[in-house]
Amino acid sequence: MIHLPLNQKKLKLKSFLFTAIFSIGTLSVFAQGGLQSKESLLGQRNVITTAAPFLLISPDSRGAAMGDLGVATSADANSIHWNASKLAFIEGDAGISLSAAPWLRQLVPDVWFYYMSGYKKIDKQSTVAMSLRYFTLGDIQFTDNNANSNGNYEPKEFALDGAYARKLSDNLSLGIALRFIFSDLARGQVGTSGAEIKAGIAGAGDVSATYKNDMKIGGRDFDYSIGGNISNIGNKITYTTEANRDFIPVNLRLGTFWNTQIDEYNEIGFGVDFNKLLVPTPQYTYDSLGNIDGRVIDDGPLIQGMLSSLGDAPGGFREELKEFTYSIGLEYWYAKQFALRAGYFHEAETKGARQYATFGAGLKYKVFQIDAAYLQPFTRRHPLQNTIRFSLLFDIDAFKQQKK
Repeated sequence: MIHLPLNQKKLKLKSFLFTAIFSIGTLSVFAQGGLQSKESLLGQRNVITTAAPFLLISPDSRGAAMGDLGVATSADANSIHWNASKLAFIEGDAGISLSAAPWLRQLVPDVWFYYMSGYKKIDKQSTVAMSLRYFTLGDIQFTDNNANSNGNYEPKEFALDGAYARKLSDNLSLGIALRFIFSDLARGQVGTSGAEIKAGIAGAGDVSATYKNDMKIGGRDFDYSIGGNISNIGNKITYTTEANRDFIPVNLRLGTFWNTQIDEYNEIGFGVDFNKLLVPTPQYTYDSLGNIDGRVIDDGPLIQGMLSSLGDAPGGFREELKEFTYSIGLEYWYAKQFALRAGYFHEAETKGARQYATFGAGLKYKVFQIDAAYLQPFTRRHPLQNTIRFSLLFDIDAFKQQKK
């Protein structure tokens, strides 16, 4: 295990953060009174963990302000994360987006998440896009068991994406995305097994679809979208040897978004997203008394693991349903220039207990749009609490028209 000096508060905090990330896939399960039995595990915490969880961080402030919702909202430069197929319906010709957010701002000053994305329409049916996300954990001093320094290091992770979206009809589009993942958390150090730690590398892809249409309800016209995306379909990642590999966060996201024009100036939309990790639920071995004495490492093929994740919860169908999270979001626009947003994210108590409300606003002026988001947790501390996040979007098409 990597130890940091206990007399250095900043390093202790970063050690906690680093250990939480690097120990993914090796979660130990304890009941309130100690080690769990097979019977007591049912209904208790049994969290699904993966490598490279930064891939699931909502990168932009618009989606973050609506409870981390975005699979079926209107397309913008950040759509490659939520659902690349939406880009086939985007109205502009080209655009870019920049986002930055401090992580655990109240504890450490130099842990940041950055995101940059952009798109370009090829023709009326097709759009291409690229994105780069970068997560830095700042500077960490490693020490041995005797508190002797092993030097400083800056753990970091990044993912580079490319995507293509195409309309199949006026109402339906499909999208694909390819992703290169690099996770460098403690390269050159020695892990608990005695093996040297190396950077984890993986390749992954997304498959997505969007259906758009309109209908009349109660005499009012509604535009609606239905979206779906299976993201991060890729190889397992290892930081030491091939015998120790972890799933990356393969994720199923389904959702819908409805929008209506109230009058000439006022427009409102609302939607819901459902998410489920397509990663096997942790399974355990038991001793003769029925107490947990170890965790079973799933070493099966990727597709087998994805399929088994739909029905492998120890508590059966009831626990399987708890592995779904949901997001509810609302967006209001005035004169297509000023937006207010709110949302709610819910995760079951036994699967991570993340439950929080989100709020935000947006301002669009000619070629620029700036979005802000704020998060208020309900059940536990969150890395982004008491932090205002910002995203900046630049409409290249509007800029060209303005020059003309």
